[in-house]
Amino acid sequence: MINDSLVQSLHSHLAWWGLKTFTSDADYFSWQHAQLSPADLAHLTALAGQKRGGERGHEIAFYDLTAQSQILPVLYSQRYEYYCAIGSRVAARFGNADRILDFGCGVGILTTWYAAQYPEKQFVGIDRSPASIAVAQEKAQKLGLNNLQFECVDVEAGHVQESYDLIVATHALMQAEHDPGIPSRNWQTFERARDAKQQTAFEQRTGIGVRLDWLNASLVQKGRMIVFEKTRQLARCVPFQRALATRGLELAEAPERIRYQLIEEVADDGPFYVVQKAVGGLLDWDESPEPDEGRPFDRTRLKTDSHDPDAPLYENHGPSAQGVWEHLRDRRLISETTHQEPDGRQVHVELGQAEEGAYLYCANTFDQRQLVLVEPARRVMLEAYYQEIVSGVL
Repeated sequence: MINDSLVQSLHSHLAWWGLKTFTSDADYFSWQHAQLSPADLAHLTALAGQKRGGERGHEIAFYDLTAQSQILPVLYSQRYEYYCAIGSRVAARFGNADRILDFGCGVGILTTWYAAQYPEKQFVGIDRSPASIAVAQEKAQKLGLNNLQFECVDVEAGHVQESYDLIVATHALMQAEHDPGIPSRNWQTFERARDAKQQTAFEQRTGIGVRLDWLNASLVQKGRMIVFEKTRQLARCVPFQRALATRGLELAEAPERIRYQLIEEVADDGPFYVVQKAVGGLLDWDESPEPDEGRPFDRTRLKTDSHDPDAPLYENHGPSAQGVWEHLRDRRLISETTHQEPDGRQVHVELGQAEEGAYLYCANTFDQRQLVLVEPARRVMLEAYYQEIVSGVL
């Protein structure tokens, strides 16, 4: 259970690390430029670009750089709300675990807080960035944490394993942040084929296969694992869940979808999973799209729902757009195109007429949906939009 004293303790801990909280991008970047030289920023930007490819050496180089004393508080202050959202949830779930591993601990910001909050438990933090581990060890010593040790470990090198009651892996398993995932069977469905080759390729591209194997082997029989990755998109979420399930890991709690701030930007990561080795009778994995927050479809209010004369009768950019499109009355197709893109994405765009009005519908196999409805007299607007989209995909 997350309580106020736990949250306040975390805020104090982040301040001890030199992290600051911002609500304005302008304020943050003003502080950033006051703290870092142009050379620092250029170097950081260059390594961040290389890191996105997921190559091991580039990742280590990036995190080694961010561990430098002048860069660390500036860079990690961007993640202030992430630490609050995830740290408090993780700490509330330690339960009866005696030996806890923080996988991909970085410089140990959260790991040192966990150990300070629970001195009766033993914590181990591992990361493959030597500079990050050096900083983590120094900070743990300054805090007088005798129940915590840090090790520089690269699990892909086959490091000898120990056993843990609880393993925490947050933003540490999937380093290929821009991998689109696995496409659905076609643009008309959110379902994915159970293709072993596709799954294996995804696990290799993102690096989760070897990491999950190592972690699973390090977990005691009745132990639990807490994982939180950038898998909000269904195309990434489904193969990630399948990677957990095929290793005998089942849900111990219903997944929690978490939204937090990266200063002015909203981050929709997750879900936040608590899993354990299969014991039977636990929750089932769900591969359906999450409920979206799109505008509800109500035929009786299409002409009265907006006071803006230029607004469409209805617009939906969420998964529910597919259901609305399927149930439009007397649909009559005017133009359509279906195209396969180089990344494997199948894209469908169609312009049509229905009882409710003229419509434009877009869908692809990476779960994006869009439906726009306007009055028949304004169909020319959708025709122009249709041509613009088609020109962009062909």
